[in-house]
Amino acid sequence: MKKMLPWLITILLAITLIVVAAFLLMDKLFPSNSNDVDQAVQNVQTKRLSADEIVALTAEIKDIKTNSADPDYIVLINLAFQLDSVKSKEAFEKIQEIKIKPIIIKTLADSKPEELNGASGKDQLTSKLVNLINKSLTEGKLTQIQVTNFVLARQ
Repeated sequence: MKKMLPWLITILLAITLIVVAAFLLMDKLFPSNSNDVDQAVQNVQTKRLSADEIVALTAEIKDIKTNSADPDYIVLINLAFQLDSVKSKEAFEKIQEIKIKPIIIKTLADSKPEELNGASGKDQLTSKLVNLINKSLTEGKLTQIQVTNFVLARQ
């Protein structure tokens, strides 16, 4: 029995190390969807607005053109951003070219073409953008993003 004890300890230690390594590397071995399908827009509440209020609170960014994660595909997109107040819309418009547009381009560049297809793909994209953009806003909150034009084409 005394001769088997070192072997038993070695085997138990090896099994423990394998389990720990598998647990730590699980995300690399079995990657989850990079867009987190269950991702929800955080801390944003919408209220019913009149048409004039919607126009007063909405800013647009048009003609964003970039490659997707697959370099064979190009994405051309127009987006409408609804903010919670006129003051936050003004702040948004001041930083849209230097802060907001790069966030959109990076997000599109990380997205695969199949992730952008269909209504659910666009919903995932907009919810991800709302969360990322709200972190970089100086005033107010972004409440909603609408895709007003979307083209995904092979180069």
